Amino acid sequence: MGDARAEAGRRRFLAHFIPAGDLPVLEPPPPDDAWERVEAGGEAFPRLAVELWTSRQRQAASLHEVSYRACYKPQLPRHFIERLTRPGDLVYDPFSGRGTTAVEAALLGRRVAANDANPLSRMLAEPRLGPPDPGAVEARLQAIPRAGTQDGLDLSMFFHPDTEAEIRGLRDWCLARAAGGGLDPVDAWIRMVATNRLTGHSPGFFSVYTLPPNQAVTAEKQRQLNRQRGQVPPYRDTNALILKKTRQLLSGLDADQRRNLAAAARDAAFLTGDARAVPLPEASVQLTVTSPPFLDVVDYAADNWLRCWFNGLDAEAIGRELSTFRSLAAWSEAMAGVFAELARLTRPGGFVAFEVGEIRGGKLKLDEVVLPLGLAAGFKGHGILVNRQAFTKTAHIWGVDNNGKGTNSNRVVLFEQP
Repeated sequence: MGDARAEAGRRRFLAHFIPAGDLPVLEPPPPDDAWERVEAGGEAFPRLAVELWTSRQRQAASLHEVSYRACYKPQLPRHFIERLTRPGDLVYDPFSGRGTTAVEAALLGRRVAANDANPLSRMLAEPRLGPPDPGAVEARLQAIPRAGTQDGLDLSMFFHPDTEAEIRGLRDWCLARAAGGGLDPVDAWIRMVATNRLTGHSPGFFSVYTLPPNQAVTAEKQRQLNRQRGQVPPYRDTNALILKKTRQLLSGLDADQRRNLAAAARDAAFLTGDARAVPLPEASVQLTVTSPPFLDVVDYAADNWLRCWFNGLDAEAIGRELSTFRSLAAWSEAMAGVFAELARLTRPGGFVAFEVGEIRGGKLKLDEVVLPLGLAAGFKGHGILVNRQAFTKTAHIWGVDNNGKGTNSNRVVLFEQP
């Protein structure tokens, strides 16, 4: 690491992640070549690159198994929640996505707040804090008509005609209940599961074989895929698949986790808006764990057009709101505003774990951009953790070499509010 000042920084950084007690520790200690030195604001900060949570990725609660593009694994927020918060503390995510941080915090007995500019985020996250009994889901599904309104949108390249009719019935039911103020937790759960099951690459989804469920292809691309594979959309029983997914999501939840979810749901805040101005009290957050929109990597609107249709949302308007940043200057300006708001929200002694990836073939390391932004907002910097992951199934599907595209490498900058 070099000078004594940097070495002291490394020791201070390690103190947060090799605690006493029964939490996982880094054994053996990281080798010297796992450390790098990053300069920012006239200081040297440690950057540690090791495998931190990938080996535990199969141990996550099944309640997290809701697909969303560019989401991180629940072990990432858990790593920080366990070490930097206590039960009852407020954990926040300003870019909530599918709600991984919120759900994991709730499972661990913390209070939760989540925000996202995309209204789909709340629809996917909030119902999982109040999971219904599968019997109630089955009874409600039997009450929902198995056909719905035709609106001129051709979905025949994705769905069998009978499956499409059932999807439209579900859509009409959920939209009508929401518009009339009668969308209860069971309806919200069904809407969440159906949204998650629309398209995918296995018989567990409503569609014929298509891309992984975190990305919806265009109608024309799906027609091409159908021709290439010689496939025709088969009938899928939507009620049966919703019940099956419900049971999978709830499998393994123990009594303590259910109590924690119920407690968190009582005052949970699920917000839809700009992360630079959120209606949360000043100095109320103990820990923020988040990952902002990627810089020119993911087209969130295009990935979610079919989900938007099912939920009566304007995909084009959401796309404009979530427009991908095409310049580093624009991204940095927006993130500076986010850090200013986090400085307002974070209480003294609270933390921010800000996760970004390598992009542009690893040539641009956004952690080195984020570090000075947090310092400028008044936070104290502790350092950067880089989780070096092994191959994932999704990476293999896309033919991505490990860490080669930056989406398999978590780079987390850790800040503290003085």
